[in-house]
Amino acid sequence: MIIVTGGAGFIGSNLIAALNARGRKDIVLCDHLGMDDKWRNLARRQIAEIVNPEDLFTYMREHADGGVWGRVEAVFHMGANSSTTESDVDLILSQNFRFSLDLWRLCAEQEVRLIYASSAATYGDGRAGFADGLDVSQLDQLKPLNPYGWSKHLFDQRVAHLAMDPRTRPPQYVGLKFFNVYGPNEYHKGLMKSVVAQKYPSAELGKPVTLFRSYRPDCEDGGQRRDFIYVRDCTDVILWLFDNPEVNGLFNLGTGQARSFADLAKALFSALGKTSQIQYIDMPSSIRDRYQYFTEAQMLQLRSAGYSAPFTSLEAGISDYINNFLATTDPYL
Repeated sequence: MIIVTGGAGFIGSNLIAALNARGRKDIVLCDHLGMDDKWRNLARRQIAEIVNPEDLFTYMREHADGGVWGRVEAVFHMGANSSTTESDVDLILSQNFRFSLDLWRLCAEQEVRLIYASSAATYGDGRAGFADGLDVSQLDQLKPLNPYGWSKHLFDQRVAHLAMDPRTRPPQYVGLKFFNVYGPNEYHKGLMKSVVAQKYPSAELGKPVTLFRSYRPDCEDGGQRRDFIYVRDCTDVILWLFDNPEVNGLFNLGTGQARSFADLAKALFSALGKTSQIQYIDMPSSIRDRYQYFTEAQMLQLRSAGYSAPFTSLEAGISDYINNFLATTDPYL
């Protein structure tokens, strides 16, 4: 069987859809569904079992020797507290660091493959660069800007040490530093939704899209750049890693091409067939000193590992997202 933590979330639900498309129905969903519409991310999916995160380790131990669906083949650990504004550091560490570390140890013990979600938030303001990998000295140079990024970074650092000893690592171990992912099934994320999803309603009504002003002389308003990646590309990479169990490491997952927020807004209006309208607003003073002006994934390591498929352009991704999801009566995958 396959376990997907955070399977009702954004990337997790897209991954379950991709696994279903391959004919995999032996999927154990590990997540809290809560009282909102997150369940709709799974309405079209086939799932064998649902387990709460606090029961996952007991469940894995009870099924260590197999069962109706057989033993656990792999864990896709996409679950996390992903709020970059969460101020409860103890909560963040419990959910993102300690839970992940316990899961790593159990996967190593049971010889279960582990593919987990890290984040580009580990790079902080980017001054130390965006080179991926499990080089300890390189990881030690990174300075995340918020508790979320720090919790992910702590786990990456621990993985770098544990992976050195075959006795303390799973048979396959892969971390993915997701950059700015957008696409269907992110609607429950509120303020953590992609800029595409947040700005679509205004653009669809023909109203101006608001973007932050720049507070640096070397960057024009709207010129702040991010590496935006369509969620379908993310699931393609994850499934490629699943198909290639000999590949291990910590990899960036972006397109390798940073694009400006102004480019994004123009692509949004273009996909809607409307004239571009952008209005620049003040950035809240509370985030000005820790705002990222540039992120761009270095993709050489993943390419060197053998992944050769092209990534979706920003314009093509936004067009697909709008025309096949956001602008329809049912925007869910």
